Amino acid sequence: VNERRGRIDAAGTAAFLLDLDQLRIRIDDCPDSLAVVTLSRQHRLTVYDAAYLELARRHRVPLATLDRQLLAAARKEGIHEIV
Repeated sequence: VNERRGRIDAAGTAAFLLDLDQLRIRIDDCPDSLAVVTLSRQHRLTVYDAAYLELARRHRVPLATLDRQLLAAARKEGIHEIV
């Protein structure tokens, strides 16, 4: 999409993908679905955002987000944010 909109060219996309390959990304395949729905309802978040919140809470790690509503929910849950 960003290439199509002229924000980045093909070389920039290729460089980004190479950088992305260097990250040590793990797939979490065991979310607590009930906790996700509960957090979504409690903080009026999308299930998508609540899943990030549940993941950070379960693993006791900071949450990086620019979403104000998600950030407020994280603070209420005692989750630190990355600034």
